[in-house]
Amino acid sequence: MPASSQPVNLVSVNTAPERAKKVIGAVIEGVKDRYSIVHAGNSETIEGVKPLLEFVQPPPGILFCASMWTPEQQEEIQRIARETIPGIKTHAIPTGLQVQVGPDGIVKYLMERIDEIMKD
Repeated sequence: MPASSQPVNLVSVNTAPERAKKVIGAVIEGVKDRYSIVHAGNSETIEGVKPLLEFVQPPPGILFCASMWTPEQQEEIQRIARETIPGIKTHAIPTGLQVQVGPDGIVKYLMERIDEIMKD
């Protein structure tokens, strides 16, 4: 874990919270030499996104949107996140990717993009 960096809280929006916990846990484990990330919570609904973002302290720095949401739903989730926490980094996993590649494929997908997500 980088000594100089404060942990960044990450929240997910996923209707399968156990899968979200497993996938994000694997990503966090895979990048712990570069980033200090904490999976601080998951919302199973779009309506739950704003209350979750307001509840988590310190405020989340990252929001991941799972692939079961439509592109329109993902846009709405990310809009809510940006309105609630200006400057939050958001990333939507392409719709349907989980079905195509499974949890391990999602971990690989996120690992390939984490540097880009973290610097944006």
